[in-house]
Amino acid sequence: MDNIVQLIESWVVDGKIPGAVVDISLGGQTILQQAFGGYRLSNSEEKKALSNDSLFDIASLTKVTATLPAVMLLVSRGHMALEDSVQRYFPEFHHPQVTMQHLLQHSSGLPPDLAGMERNTPRNVMQELFEQDLIYEPGTQVKYSDLGFILLGAAVERVTGERLNDFVRREIHLPLGMTSSGYLPEEAEKYRMAPTEEYKGTFIHGEVHDEKSYQLGGVSGSAGLFATAGDLARYGRSWLSTNPSVLPAKWRNECTAEPFLGRGLGWEVWHGQSSAPSCSSHWPHGSFGHTGFTGTSLWIEPQSELVVVFLTNAVHYGRATPIRQLRPLLHQSIYSSIHGVK
Repeated sequence: MDNIVQLIESWVVDGKIPGAVVDISLGGQTILQQAFGGYRLSNSEEKKALSNDSLFDIASLTKVTATLPAVMLLVSRGHMALEDSVQRYFPEFHHPQVTMQHLLQHSSGLPPDLAGMERNTPRNVMQELFEQDLIYEPGTQVKYSDLGFILLGAAVERVTGERLNDFVRREIHLPLGMTSSGYLPEEAEKYRMAPTEEYKGTFIHGEVHDEKSYQLGGVSGSAGLFATAGDLARYGRSWLSTNPSVLPAKWRNECTAEPFLGRGLGWEVWHGQSSAPSCSSHWPHGSFGHTGFTGTSLWIEPQSELVVVFLTNAVHYGRATPIRQLRPLLHQSIYSSIHGVK
């Protein structure tokens, strides 16, 4: 793993990322877990080092590590169905032809996002979402949408009668041993949190970076979860067929078995589409994963039981980050190092 370590160290030295934690496991065994670099909370402050136990705002990884398993757990128990119209849960939603599966597969026709609004401006996110027009016929295209997963998280709350964060922690994270993961981190945990972007002269630290999630009170189906690399590695391994999981194997398989234009249910799936995802084209077809805007990613290769977690607060340096170019280089290098594929 020396070349992986050198690669990430070079990115920190070159100022491409402030720091990172990488966790690589193969066949259920950790082969590398290491922290790199650090961050400052102000220009006058000494740089603080990241550690393997650092907590990151994992941004859109929330979609597949909280919302997806929550929905699929309810489906497995007969409390939801993939073919249900979204209107079953939200009569105020304007489009009866949109199903839960459409939302999970990013094929609903909903736009990717709401119109931008300053972080501290009050807004009724759910009302705006209900009133959105569709931009294409459901089931005909794939356009990644935060809005669909906000709806899914809210649907979990309507079905269970409790807040998404409470349901996910009790039913998914704690049974998997993900004791550090959660929404709305406590003040006492702030010392090990990687801050994200500068905002009005200070860094967002211990609060969700995503504006819509922040405006929803820090808990949403699209973003808001904080986690360590070790917890996400446990979660990734729970999706391998040989490992125990809170989600029955039938429903885990359903999420990746028949991808449509690169999308399974929740997960991005590499199956030979024209543009390879961030795991790079070196990974075999059937690999699946997800990324987060702050600089996070989780990729799983079921054949060799390879799980790669890469957490970095890339937006600490601003939103013009090269993380989209760096991730494929990292995953290509990891796969080549393990399997000798050039």
